[in-house]
Amino acid sequence: MPLETVSETRAHGGTQGVYRHDSTQTGTPMTFSVFVPDHAPGDRFAVLWYLSGLTCTQANVTEKGEYRAACREAGIVFVAPDTSPRGEGVPDDAEGAYDFGLGAGFYVDATQAPFAQHYRMASYVTDELPALVAANFPVDLDRQSITGHSMGGHGALTLALARPAQYRSVSAFAPIVAPSQVPWGQKALAGYLGDDRAAWRKHDAVALIEDGARVAALLVDQGDADAFLENQLRPELLEAACAAAEIPLELRMQPGYDHSYYFISTFLAEHVAWHARHLAR
Repeated sequence: MPLETVSETRAHGGTQGVYRHDSTQTGTPMTFSVFVPDHAPGDRFAVLWYLSGLTCTQANVTEKGEYRAACREAGIVFVAPDTSPRGEGVPDDAEGAYDFGLGAGFYVDATQAPFAQHYRMASYVTDELPALVAANFPVDLDRQSITGHSMGGHGALTLALARPAQYRSVSAFAPIVAPSQVPWGQKALAGYLGDDRAAWRKHDAVALIEDGARVAALLVDQGDADAFLENQLRPELLEAACAAAEIPLELRMQPGYDHSYYFISTFLAEHVAWHARHLAR
C-alpha cells in the first residue's frame, strides 16, 4: 500500500506526520495524521485512534489537540483519520449543508445511492487504515483503543460496541450518543442507510447497548455550556442505557466548557492516560 508523506515534524519527543494514500474502501485519496514517540528498533506501541467531528479533517486535532506529550510518556501512537471521503465525483449534501456529505461521514458504511460507493468510513477506520498503519509504523494492533469528538465520539462508541475484541477501551468528548433520536443523526442515518430504522440501531450507541452490546468501561467528557447539549448530544440517554446494562460509565460534566477544541485540548491528555491504563493490561 503506497504511502505519501505530506509532512513530518519533530514534536514532544516524537514525530508528528501527515500522510496520504489511495483507499480501496472509499475509492478516493485519504489523508490521516500519526504521532509516533521516539523508539528503538523493534519497539511496538499501542495505538489510540481519534475520530473527529462534523466539518473537521485530521488537521483539527493534529493542530489543536494537546496529546503528544501524554502519548510520548505513555508510549502510544496517536492516529487521526479524515471524517469522510473527498475528491472529484464524491457526492455531497444536495444543499451544501455542513451536517451531511463531505466532512460528515458519520463512520458508517453507506448502503444508499449515491453514497454507497465512497462513504465506507466504518470499514476504512476499522479494517483498511489499521492494516496500513501497521505496515508502515511501529504499532501493535493487539493493543488498540479509540476516542473521538461529537460525530467522532458517536463513531468511537459505536465501533467499539460493535467490535469489543478490537478495542481495549473507548472514550468520547461530547458524543452524539443516540443518533436515531436527534436531528444530526436522523438526517445522516436516513441519508446513508435508508429509512429502515432497524438498520440504524447498529450505528447508535444507546440502541447497541439496549440490544446487548457491551464494553468494559466508558469515559465521557461533556461541557455543560455546550450549545448542542440538549438537542443533539443527549448524554443522559447514554447514562440511562449504561445504568440498565451495568456498564461502568464515568460521565464528567465539565462546568463552563463548550463544544470547541478549547474543551477537547483541556482534557485530551487525561483521556490518553486513561486509555494507557487499559492498554497496559
